[in-house]
Amino acid sequence: MATLTLNYDGRNKTARSIVEMLRSLDIFHVTETPARKSGIELALEDKAAGRVTTWDSPQQMFDTLMAQ
Repeated sequence: MATLTLNYDGRNKTARSIVEMLRSLDIFHVTETPARKSGIELALEDKAAGRVTTWDSPQQMFDTLMAQ
C-alpha cells in the first residue's frame, strides 16, 4: 500500500473544506501527527532532567568554555 502525506494549513477555509470532502469519501486512513514541542517546553525538560549548567558570572562561563 502506498502512503500519501498531505500537510495543509487548517486555517485556510478552502483547503480545510477540500480535505474534509476527501475525508468524507471514507477511503483514507487519517492519522494526526503529534504537536511539536516549543523551545520553552524543551528547555523546561532539560532543566527537569538536570541538563543545565549554571555559573556565578559571565566571566566564569567564558573561562570554563575556553578551557575546554
